[in-house]
Amino acid sequence: MQSIFIDYLKEKTSTKTSFVEEIASVLDIGYDAAYRRVNNKTNLSLEEAVILAKHYNISLNKLFEVGSQNTILTELSPPIHNTEGLNTWLKQSYSSIIPLTKVKNASIIYSAKDIPLFHTLKDSFLSRYKIYVWLKDVDTNMTQNKMSFDDFIETIPQPLLDSAFKLGEVYRDINITEIWNNTTINGSLQQVLYYFEAGMLSQELALKICDDIEDVVKHVEEQAIKQSLIGSKNKSSYQLYINDIHTMSNTIMIITPGQKVFFTPFTVISYFKIEHLPTCELMFEFFQKQMSISKLLVNAGEKDRALFFNRMHQKINKLRSRIKLDTEFFDFE
Repeated sequence: MQSIFIDYLKEKTSTKTSFVEEIASVLDIGYDAAYRRVNNKTNLSLEEAVILAKHYNISLNKLFEVGSQNTILTELSPPIHNTEGLNTWLKQSYSSIIPLTKVKNASIIYSAKDIPLFHTLKDSFLSRYKIYVWLKDVDTNMTQNKMSFDDFIETIPQPLLDSAFKLGEVYRDINITEIWNNTTINGSLQQVLYYFEAGMLSQELALKICDDIEDVVKHVEEQAIKQSLIGSKNKSSYQLYINDIHTMSNTIMIITPGQKVFFTPFTVISYFKIEHLPTCELMFEFFQKQMSISKLLVNAGEKDRALFFNRMHQKINKLRSRIKLDTEFFDFE
């Protein structure tokens, strides 16, 4: 195991001095002691392995790729309990994504159980409403004081909005592949209906959010036909697949020429980050299989495209009617 770990470190090194000298410097040990560790004559301690992993910015999964392939390490995104925590999460997400805009052929695959995050992070009522819903789920104080969206929209911190919009913009400069199905917008519509019926969302703002959701659907359709992200500085590609068989998961995979990593949901908007290479390859293969049994929308006939998007517009219109009439409950199926 140690020899594999050392070999991986050698691939990561960029020093012009000898590898042994670099290890000696990082671990603050003598040349001979470093030599013995590099040549597997002395075992690395756990503390030394952690120091090396941090220095070379690698996952300790590399230490576990020999042996059981059923045990992996994951990284959990920062906990979110309030506005400050959400702002931190948005900023860290931006910091993770922005380097990808400078990597040639970097891409994202998004299994869209719900409307993908970056479609909603724009200067709109929908983006503000998504922030409200997230905070209602994680902030105990907001839940207990029963703050309505109409009140929240007057007090939402501008720095929080700025972080959200900034994250939404950076996604436009990465190649994106999304997999949707007929229920992808249901979650957003159900959220509007829930808070409207609970008296925490006014009719006026509920209808404006419906308009924003419809704008997102139209925008997605336009990008799917053009196969490009509108407003992208990098002329990034956009591909939309429609899957009629599987339920999506909101799992996101990032692919670069040198690495694959994916994020799978943990709670409302927190994620497990998985870098373990064999597991990432399995997830990539699964996505490839999903796409192979899905329709790439640009290749579908005009009738199929119209049917898919018309179903979503019909659902939005149903919700509008429900909000305007304020009568009996209905669902979207």
